Amino acid sequence: MVLFLMMIIFILLSVGFFQYSMQKSKDENLRYIYEKLEDILEKQTGEKLLVVTDDKELQKLLVAINHLLAAKQITNANHAKVEMSMRKMLSNVSHDLKTPLTVVLGYAEMLYTDPTMSEEERQALLKKVHMKTIDVMELIHKFFDLAKLESGDKEIELTRINMNEVCQENILSFYDLLVAKGFSVHIDLPKENLYALGNASVLSRVLNNLISNAITYGDDGKTLGMTLRSDEKIVCIDIWDKGKGISESHIDKVFERMYTLEDSRNRLYQGSGLGLTITKRLVEALGGGIHLSSTPYKKTVFTITLKRMQF
Repeated sequence: MVLFLMMIIFILLSVGFFQYSMQKSKDENLRYIYEKLEDILEKQTGEKLLVVTDDKELQKLLVAINHLLAAKQITNANHAKVEMSMRKMLSNVSHDLKTPLTVVLGYAEMLYTDPTMSEEERQALLKKVHMKTIDVMELIHKFFDLAKLESGDKEIELTRINMNEVCQENILSFYDLLVAKGFSVHIDLPKENLYALGNASVLSRVLNNLISNAITYGDDGKTLGMTLRSDEKIVCIDIWDKGKGISESHIDKVFERMYTLEDSRNRLYQGSGLGLTITKRLVEALGGGIHLSSTPYKKTVFTITLKRMQF
């Protein structure tokens, strides 16, 4: 009987010691997790929590915390990227506004201080002031358009649109200019009408931007084309030219805000670097996508894709 009681006591002591050891190990792990987490958050490092444990619940907690840390690191990286982009945008917009405003100020001073100026010269200067003022207003409008698109404040109604009609209208609106500049124009539209989910006005603006872009930067090739094609799910519009194109190292950057390298096509709006960025945001607002491929002096293609709709 005494032996039996001793065995019971031994077992109870063993269980108690085991539970104490487990609790102590858990407490140490929790203390480590807390201290390590504080250190990671304070120093903003990219570390993860690593703890060797057989505790299933603690393992689940560690997985959840590491997911949160990974999400926070991504958020921090995106925030830093946006902040840097905004600083660059503000710097470039300030520069682009300063240049024409300085010219306007110079013209205004000439008009104000030169009493010997003839009426003909005065009218010529006033015309230049007017044109520069329009340039400034257009730049400001593009800047706020982009701000509205990125904030989601610009609502765009999506309906079924006839892609053949939109493409024809836009390429024909440039036809006289293309002929005057000596461009060879290639239009490839299917005989049957294709329909897509979109907005005719917004899509016209996108095509207008891309065609203008192709005329400006594809002038060396003197060739411009538009192709409308589809499969069962999407409708694609290709705007292409055979000009100087865009080098492979720049292709991934041309849609970024304020990307204004000398050879970039993102200087569509007075060198502001907003043109292709706005174009991309407009296409995305239509639920579509835009892709660029380029082989300099062979073929540069901007491809717009939209969701196809039936008749």
